[in-house]
Amino acid sequence: MRRLITPRPPGRRRLLPALAGLALLPGVVAAAVPGKPGHGGKPTPRPVVGRPDMDHGCARIDKRLPTLPDWPEVKSDVKRDPADEKRIAKIVAGMTLAEKVGQMTQPEISAITPEEVAEYGIGSVLNGGGSWPGRDKHAAPKDWLALADAYWQASVSTRTKIPVIWGIDAVHGDNNVFGATLFPHNIGLGAAHDPCLLRDIGAATAAQVRATGQDWAFAPTLAVVRDDRWGRTYEGYSEDPRITRAYGYEVVRGLQGGGSRRLGDRGVIATAKHFIGDGGTLNGQDQGVNPSSEADMVNLHGQGYYGALAAGAQTVMASFNSWTNEDLGITEGKVHGSEKLLTEVLKEKMGFDGVVVSDWNGIGQVDGCTNSNCARAINAGIDVVMVPNDWKPFISTTIAQVEAGEIPMSRVDDAVTRILRVKLRAGLFDAPKPSKRPGAGSAKALQARALARKAVRESQVLLKNNRKVLPLSPRSKVLVVGKSADSMQNQTGGWTLTWQGTGNTNADFPNGTTILGGLREVLGADHVTFSETADGVDPAAYDAVIAVIGETPYAEGVGDLGRRSLEAATLYPGDLAVLDKVAGKGTPVVTVYVTGRPLHVNKELNRSDAFVVAWLPGTEGGGVADLLVRSRDSGSGYTGTLSYSWPRSACQSPLNASLQKPPSLLKPPSPQKPPSPQKQGQEGYDPLFPLGYGLRNGQTGPVGTLDESSPEFGCSGTGGGGTATEDLEIYDRQDVAPYKSYIGSAENWSGTEIGVDGEAAHAEIAVVPADVTVQGDGLKATWNGAGAAQLYMQDPAGGSDLRGYLNADAALVFDTIVHQPPAARTVISAHCVYPCFAEVVATSLFQDLPAGTKATVKIPVACFSPSLDFENVNTPFLVYTDGAFSASFANVRWVPGAAEDADARSCADLT
Repeated sequence: MRRLITPRPPGRRRLLPALAGLALLPGVVAAAVPGKPGHGGKPTPRPVVGRPDMDHGCARIDKRLPTLPDWPEVKSDVKRDPADEKRIAKIVAGMTLAEKVGQMTQPEISAITPEEVAEYGIGSVLNGGGSWPGRDKHAAPKDWLALADAYWQASVSTRTKIPVIWGIDAVHGDNNVFGATLFPHNIGLGAAHDPCLLRDIGAATAAQVRATGQDWAFAPTLAVVRDDRWGRTYEGYSEDPRITRAYGYEVVRGLQGGGSRRLGDRGVIATAKHFIGDGGTLNGQDQGVNPSSEADMVNLHGQGYYGALAAGAQTVMASFNSWTNEDLGITEGKVHGSEKLLTEVLKEKMGFDGVVVSDWNGIGQVDGCTNSNCARAINAGIDVVMVPNDWKPFISTTIAQVEAGEIPMSRVDDAVTRILRVKLRAGLFDAPKPSKRPGAGSAKALQARALARKAVRESQVLLKNNRKVLPLSPRSKVLVVGKSADSMQNQTGGWTLTWQGTGNTNADFPNGTTILGGLREVLGADHVTFSETADGVDPAAYDAVIAVIGETPYAEGVGDLGRRSLEAATLYPGDLAVLDKVAGKGTPVVTVYVTGRPLHVNKELNRSDAFVVAWLPGTEGGGVADLLVRSRDSGSGYTGTLSYSWPRSACQSPLNASLQKPPSLLKPPSPQKPPSPQKQGQEGYDPLFPLGYGLRNGQTGPVGTLDESSPEFGCSGTGGGGTATEDLEIYDRQDVAPYKSYIGSAENWSGTEIGVDGEAAHAEIAVVPADVTVQGDGLKATWNGAGAAQLYMQDPAGGSDLRGYLNADAALVFDTIVHQPPAARTVISAHCVYPCFAEVVATSLFQDLPAGTKATVKIPVACFSPSLDFENVNTPFLVYTDGAFSASFANVRWVPGAAEDADARSCADLT
């Protein structure tokens, strides 16, 4: 089938818009809404939006966005087919209730077999981050296709013959698949200001997904991020909704690659996520509360969906966040349970006729619900329920709820109608098995290196360039330092092979290039010396030092900064230590910063002559090197500009340019007059570098010496709670109420309680009773290396105020026997109702303990400050690791004063 994707014309210009105040756009139609009288008794106009204005064949990033008085009707490029509707109605009429509920159920591949797909008439499956066929991280395309074929064959062998579909988080390429090219994360693409690039990346990602047999990509993320402390900041294109709206249109267009009634035969089903407001939660707390007014939901957080739905996005994923602001009379609570948002707004007002899918166990967060029981979410408008592990009880419970009248049959029929509509539009009823479809198994499709490298070049932002250090001469001799120079794990970030992006090595990316590798390509290996820690080298022997530093991988929840400050030197003190070894030695220092969000980097900037933000560039680190060195691949040099405001101080979050009186700084700055980072663009808006800032080659952008002061206690201050005087007992031969012991892993991150017999097991971890000091006083946990897992002790009723233990210099104390030292990164953490938590790195701690011998460990609870909200601690002890490890734990408690003991650990040793 013909693809309606316009080829990019040669020499097209990049789209670099200028912010302006909100006003009604030409081409936005105000439609009268029947039955809603306005001024003079006339119907109140309601806007209708559709295909955006185009520029060089791609959506234009508009100079202005309309101020919408209500949720708009969105005209989709994909229209209904009367023949499809007739066919769907006939199928639905002939289905049993069990078959319908099966279509609405989405298990995880590790929890369901092909035989069970057939037995229960399952409509879709998914694989989570870090889940692969046969639990093999290096599974080949043929392994993915074999499992896809097995699921498909099982589904078409049923009475209804409705094909199953497989959804996958392909958020920066086919990022679960070994060997696939991975693109920059969305934050970098936002800095490129290039909607055509997004279309091409969407099409390339679709080809990758089809190569491994999936039909459905859980992308794009359309969050308009308001607080950079959020651990998913890098998944948002920008704080500027104009960029998100244009990108939403083009990436869906690229992914689905289709026409007016069918998706292209090279496309996959796209997902607009997470509806709605996930980027606007208080304090950047993942899955937290968005207190926005309805007007802000319409005009700010809704913009990406108007673009994506106009392009014909066939599915929308509900968001984990709540929408609550009692002062404004907004009490929707969890979006998964909001009929107003999912049905009245999305399906009725916006006119969305595709599928609403829940997020991972999202229904379980709705009041009165569990992971397997939530009539409220289905009645609110969820069509496909992502219930990874508890899918069997979900099916039986839902069938019973329909039979009892708790869920109307009409709601079930509507859900199934939508599911079949999407499958028909995707051409799946007539498609052969996945391995026989166009592009299946294509090694070429998995590789899009030239496109990815181009995307990396376009996304880089140059913030400082004293004395025009950059670009370097191609004859330069350079010293490369820093932990991220030769780290594919750091430059690809979260949602890469594993959920959090941790546990990866360079060997896991056989087709990628690190930034160090890219420098060796463009300068020649003989001109590049690498010393990660900068020890034992003399910078004076080189023409330049290139320091590649920044954040390490994280994903949702784990990446939240909570009450911590944005100060990079506090989060990653080792980076500053490396810069201190090379700065001020007479050789210019070029810092390349790898990060998923803007951070307070004043100290790092002061030690750098040039400073480049590389974001999370993916597998093509050579694109970073292309611009550092003047070469034929550097083109016009740096063109990226900030799509997020950059903080001046450590606690400056939220920090967003106002759309009412924004700084008009998105036009490329003049080489003769570089923009001043000190300039305040609007009243109350005082970033170090404003939205739209970015130097070009030939610009110096003098920054000057920046203030290096930082808050002593993070951004939460101090206070209250009294002083604890008694031990907080958590586990003493058995659970001490109110705490209970659990294990968690990909098999069930919600937690499996360890029984009174002291036993519990997942595929990744097993726990049995153990003797530590006396008989049966402990729990022996064995992580087998099959995947990440954790042992933890939690109050299931919620958090408690433990500030008194912080005030009393308490320590987390436990007895342990190490049976097998950890083979991978291991952390000890405390949680203040997930995703609020803090952790210390305990890999070396456990590795250094003598095997087979009891030891008592004391970790000052101050090591968890300021990230931990001590007023609301529900999990005072948790051990997590990515690899093999075995140890017994006993006598777990928080002990006042123990932080001052001579054998207490130093926080500095736990980073």
